[in-house]
This record gives sequence, structure tokens and C-alpha cells, in this order.
Amino acid sequence: MNNRLHLRLEHLERATNHLLATVEAMGERATVAPGPEQWSAVQVVQHLLVAETGVGQYIEKKLREADKLRPTGLAGFLKSRLLRLALRLPGLRFKVPRYLAELTPAEVPALPELRTQWEAVRRHLERLLNEYPGKLLSRAIFKHPRSGMLTIHQTLDFMLDHVLHHQKQVERIAASVEKLEARS
Repeated sequence: MNNRLHLRLEHLERATNHLLATVEAMGERATVAPGPEQWSAVQVVQHLLVAETGVGQYIEKKLREADKLRPTGLAGFLKSRLLRLALRLPGLRFKVPRYLAELTPAEVPALPELRTQWEAVRRHLERLLNEYPGKLLSRAIFKHPRSGMLTIHQTLDFMLDHVLHHQKQVERIAASVEKLEARS
């Protein structure tokens, strides 16, 4: 695996483990939504799992059509940076893309099952990265719904920022649920 890809995967792994530890520490409260039309912490984990599964499947599909991949250029670089900034801004929220919402099962599995599924999805991503052709590193491989086509490095940056964005959300959920519990 390319060293830069390896470093990004390590950062993603640490962020994911931190998020899962935060949700696990909530115990039974992890399944409680802080309000109507809001996600529980476990639903956030499910969302991230569904998103990462989709990213991996998309990359795998595009690798089968590697001869069609094009460089992203300056516009792609700038859009990627704007996406990173937007995900890191506190309080900024995004609506889940419709196709991703449609892929999310209505029933949320238990957290241990989600963790097991996520580990399998992550190992699949790791295998893709281990075999990733060096000649494609500067080619667009993943289409983000808002910023467009990203290189594999930009895709991993997005995935990390996505987890970090939802880490803040999980922390807000934990605090809200704790307040609800204290009032009861």
C-alpha cells in the first residue's frame, strides 16, 4: 500500500475506534434519540457504516473501469478542500443524500453487530487500498454527492472528516440524552 494511503487509513481507523468507544460508553442510552426526527448514537454508527460500504463498492466498481478514470484537476482539488472545511465547521449540518437514506435499513442492529459489520467493511477497504494501482493515485475514483469526483487520497480525507463530523454529533447526542435522563 502507498505510504500516504496507509497513513490516511490509520487516521480513519483511530477516528472510527474513538467514535465506537464513545457510543459503547453510552451503554443503553446509545439507542435513545434525543428528540423527534433525531438520530440515536447507534443510528449515527449505522449511517457511517452504510456510507463507508457505499464508498467501498463505488471504488471497487470504478477500479474495474480504470481506463476511464480521469484526473480531477484544480477544480476537484478546491472542491475537496471546501468539503473538508464544511465537515469541520462546528454546528454545520447536512441532509443525508436520498440514495443513502434509501440504502439504510429501517431496523437498526445492535451496536456489537454494527461494529462487526464495520470491521468487515474496513478490511475490504484495506484490501482495495493494498491493491490500489499507483498509476491511479491522481485519478478521480469516487463521486461525492456535493463536491463531485475525488481522488483516492481525497476520498480517504472525506471519510475521515465524515467520521470526525459525526463524532461531534455523537457527543452532542450523549449530552442531550444524559440531560433527558437527569430530568426523568
